[in-house]
Amino acid sequence: MPCLSISRQESGKIDGQLAELISMSQGRTIIIVLVTLVIGFAGGFVLRPVLAPLRQTAVAVSPAPAAPQPTAARGTQYFAANLDEARQIVAGCRDGSARGDECANAEQAVIEADSRDRFKRFTGN
Repeated sequence: MPCLSISRQESGKIDGQLAELISMSQGRTIIIVLVTLVIGFAGGFVLRPVLAPLRQTAVAVSPAPAAPQPTAARGTQYFAANLDEARQIVAGCRDGSARGDECANAEQAVIEADSRDRFKRFTGN
């Protein structure tokens, strides 16, 4: 059987070359790991809006204003004096944008004004 014999001098050369190869491969490994991490983080930042959209956050700069206190309903006499506004309120009540006692008061004022006009036309005054 042939036997491999290496002298001390050759052994020292081989150890030096082996150490150099190991340090080069470790250097390459570190560079590959760093490049992979950079690419991964960059890809994460680029794809973040696609994968998980940002949530809308409510910014509370000042406390929310208090809800306006409901005012007393305007009476029939007010709407009798302001028939155009009374007609707008009645139209709002029909489509649902206004409600409450003002609807009844405005409708009453419009009905009374219309009945007075019809009565005047009937009597000829």
